[in-house]
Amino acid sequence: QVQLVESGGGSVQAGGSLTLSCAASGFSVATHCMGWFRQVPGKEREGLAVIDSDGRTAVVGSAKGRFTISSDNAKNTLYLQMNSLTREDTAMYYCVALSRISGCSLRSRVVTWGQGTQVTVSS
Repeated sequence: QVQLVESGGGSVQAGGSLTLSCAASGFSVATHCMGWFRQVPGKEREGLAVIDSDGRTAVVGSAKGRFTISSDNAKNTLYLQMNSLTREDTAMYYCVALSRISGCSLRSRVVTWGQGTQVTVSS
């Protein structure tokens, strides 16, 4: 059974850091295009970062320069290191597996979603 389970969310003060984890089962993150999205109620889902099977990464938008995506293939786990958090980073964060048919990017079709983990940043 293909499954993604996020953890590591919680409450943090502005300026702080959090690391989200996403444990995969039923497939290998090492051979897939993986990414992180987030969503605030009432707003569109926002793509944050993607990592390809060759280790190439891309971080976009407000996450660029603050967030880092990585994976531990031995643990079959994806990570999102988040630094310099602001209240605008408050959201539900989702780990995803993406289709590589048209290349690995945040525009690729999402084939599997995790259940999400809540991040709340207070000032």
